[in-house]
Amino acid sequence: MMRGLPVKQLSFASGKTPMNGPPGESAKVPPMQLLLVEDDPTMQTTLHRALTRRGMEVMAVSDGHAALDQWAARPPDAVVLDLTLPGLDGLQVLQQARARQLRAPVLILTARGTVGDRVVGLNAGADDYLPKPFDLDELEARLRALVRRSADRAAMPPLTGTVVQIGAIRYDKDSGAIYLGGDVMELTPRELALMRALLAQPGRAVAKERLYEQVFPGQLDVQYEAIEVVVYRLRKKLAGTGLTLVTLRGLGYLLRADAA
Repeated sequence: MMRGLPVKQLSFASGKTPMNGPPGESAKVPPMQLLLVEDDPTMQTTLHRALTRRGMEVMAVSDGHAALDQWAARPPDAVVLDLTLPGLDGLQVLQQARARQLRAPVLILTARGTVGDRVVGLNAGADDYLPKPFDLDELEARLRALVRRSADRAAMPPLTGTVVQIGAIRYDKDSGAIYLGGDVMELTPRELALMRALLAQPGRAVAKERLYEQVFPGQLDVQYEAIEVVVYRLRKKLAGTGLTLVTLRGLGYLLRADAA
C-alpha cells in the first residue's frame, strides 16, 4: 500500500494521461471483469477510473474479507491484489482463495518490492507481481496477458495420446487432467503446466529451460529462477504421494516414483 503517495507519482509512459489509453484500444479487446483489492482510497479511485476507461469492468473492495466474498460471489477474469489490507492481509486472501479453488489469475500490486516478497507471493499462488510506483500501461498489459493465457488454457484442445501412470499419479492426455488416486489434483495453473511437462516425458529428465517455456510462455519479464519457486511449491504438494520431483544437475528435473 502507498498511503499518502501523490497520484502523480504513478508513472505513465509516452506522456499519456493517467485516465486514457490509446484511442480505440479498449474496443479491440473483450471487456475484462477485474476485482481490485486496494484499501488506499486515493489509489483505489485512481485505478478504478483509469482501468474502467480502458475498457475494464472493475469491482473494487477495501479489505480482505470483502475481497473473498466478492471473488466467490462473482468470479472475475483477474484480480489486482494489494498485500497490506485490514482484516485479512493480501497473502491470507490469496491462500484462502486458492484453498477454495478460486482460480482467477492474480497480480500482486504493492509497495513491498524485495525479492523475498515476490517469492512469498508466488508461493502463495500469485501469477504476477508489480511493485509500486508502477506504469499504468504496464499494469494493463500484464493484466491482459494474464487473462489471455488463462483463456488459452481453458480453450486448449485435448492432448492426443494415452494415459500416463506414475505411482499414484495418473495423467489423462486426452483431457489434460491429472489425478491423485481417484481425485483431480488441486494445482495452480503454473503447477499444472509443470506437471504436464514432466508427465509428458515419463522416466526422462526435462531441461529447466524447457520447463520455463512451458510454465511461463511468452513472459519475458519473469526471471529465469522463478521456475524454481514453482518446483518448490509442487514438491510440497507431492509430499506423501509416493512421487518425488528430483533435480538432476545439468539435465533438469525428473518425476520419479519412490521405491516401495
